[in-house]
Amino acid sequence: MRIIMGAQGCGFGPAAELVAVSRLLTGHERVFVGDGVAAAFAQRNADAFDEVHERPPGTASASIDDLVGSADLAISVMEADLVLRAVTAGCPAVMVDSLFGFWSLRRPLAAVHRLCAGLPRSSFAAATRRLAGLSPHERVVAAHLLAEHSVVQNFPGVPGRAAEMAALGPGPEIHVTGSIIDLEGVRTVPRDADPGCDLLINAGGFTNFLLGLDVNDDYLRLLHRWLPDLLRDWPRFTRVLVCGGPYGPGRERTFSVAGRRADCRLLPQRELLRRAAAVPDYLLAPGLTALHEAVALGRLPLALPEQHYAHVYTVRRLADTLFGRSAARFADVLPDHPVPEDDLAGTAALVRIAGRIREDDELYRRFRRSVNERIEHHLSLGPAARAEGVRELRELLGGDPVPSVLAKIVPPG
Repeated sequence: MRIIMGAQGCGFGPAAELVAVSRLLTGHERVFVGDGVAAAFAQRNADAFDEVHERPPGTASASIDDLVGSADLAISVMEADLVLRAVTAGCPAVMVDSLFGFWSLRRPLAAVHRLCAGLPRSSFAAATRRLAGLSPHERVVAAHLLAEHSVVQNFPGVPGRAAEMAALGPGPEIHVTGSIIDLEGVRTVPRDADPGCDLLINAGGFTNFLLGLDVNDDYLRLLHRWLPDLLRDWPRFTRVLVCGGPYGPGRERTFSVAGRRADCRLLPQRELLRRAAAVPDYLLAPGLTALHEAVALGRLPLALPEQHYAHVYTVRRLADTLFGRSAARFADVLPDHPVPEDDLAGTAALVRIAGRIREDDELYRRFRRSVNERIEHHLSLGPAARAEGVRELRELLGGDPVPSVLAKIVPPG
């Protein structure tokens, strides 16, 4: 079976989930198509695919349609357009989503369902016109309604939305799963390997609809101001590894203080897992995929302040857990600076907050002190407390195993 695969280009989470799904489908012809940060991740983990087609900006849609038209199945991780192209080409689609409960709707779910029920299948352009009034979040939900199967990662709020969608009538078969991560990579990673560092910081993919490597990058600039101070404040961290999308080939960085160093690099995913399994301490941007990977490894990480609004959503929904209570937040520094309950506006507010903190010496001192307090608390947690923190997250995030779910959807190759 030839399977066309794509992922939303917002951070590394969607692309990492696509890699995890693809690794479970050996025996099939797995063809990635995409651009931006998703393509960068696919190229870095190209062994998970049989073909990788990086779509340059401005590429004619006909080339994408040709790839979709050659496929027997489309698998999309939160990339709505790929599902839309598939259904208008007569290709069955599977929509995979780790943020199913996150998508905000300006109109009732039933109204989105009615739009999808009347979708013209004559062309992608006609289908796009039908859904033109939908917000980006609503388009993702519409893609679920148009797919044959909806594979959604469990999280607080997900079971309720899945039940609401199922109650609408004809639609996708919905599967609520556990972690959509590289389970084989997690299972086989050695826990006693030398991680090559004594602190790992997972900065994630970073790039999304607003954030970029050279635009709206105040968070990265703040991170780069803080890393030398991290080395100054914590002599125990002699070798720090900062891993993420901003540090791909040609963009690597190193910070050195008194013989201690922080190296910023982009690693293949399984190499990152190997280090996360063995490193003494682990900090991460609070993305769900990175959190699921840490929990599967039995690690309780410390959350860094939020890069974008989805991180705010994640930490708030986990506020009653040790992970949520311990997380560093920009609200610790600027409690009176509101973050709107909106993906775009909330992310833009976080950009402004990071910029204010980076540029204002007093705010920066407050930020440095606040993060140090969070690190100190995290380091004080004993093995029993950390194990309990992992256990409560596993209870909230559990669901049907992804391998068994995919085995029901995609026949063996």
